[in-house]
Amino acid sequence: MRRRDLLTMLGGAAATWPLAARAKQPDRIPLIGVLMGYAQSDPAAQSQVAAFRSALTKLGWTEGNLRIELRWGATDADSNRTLAKELVDLQPDAILGQTTPVIGALTRETRTVPIVFVNVADPLASGFVTSIARPSGNVTGFARPIGV
Repeated sequence: MRRRDLLTMLGGAAATWPLAARAKQPDRIPLIGVLMGYAQSDPAAQSQVAAFRSALTKLGWTEGNLRIELRWGATDADSNRTLAKELVDLQPDAILGQTTPVIGALTRETRTVPIVFVNVADPLASGFVTSIARPSGNVTGFARPIGV
């Protein structure tokens, strides 16, 4: 995924999360959970997290009026399951997940917390969404068209 595409996607998705959170609980600071499917030492993954934070800042959301809980699952399935449960237990307003195994772990943990995915091979075939045009449920996101 190109950086520009990632920024556009994350910025657009993130813009709606805090609004919904404020409508429900005006005295609570909105919480976004982030589960990365890479090691914390991965420079590309660090760059993606920085781009996400930058997009939120451009929209007026900083660590002062928004809380971000970031977890790094790497490629360890057990770690991804544990971290997915940990994030869901925090009752975030939304969770951003990266990679197919991460989204699999998140969808097993919640059917109510909104999950936005990036870098998922085939969300339809993986069973994360029922339709690309109208995903339904609590999972949505952006996937690269097959063959691109």
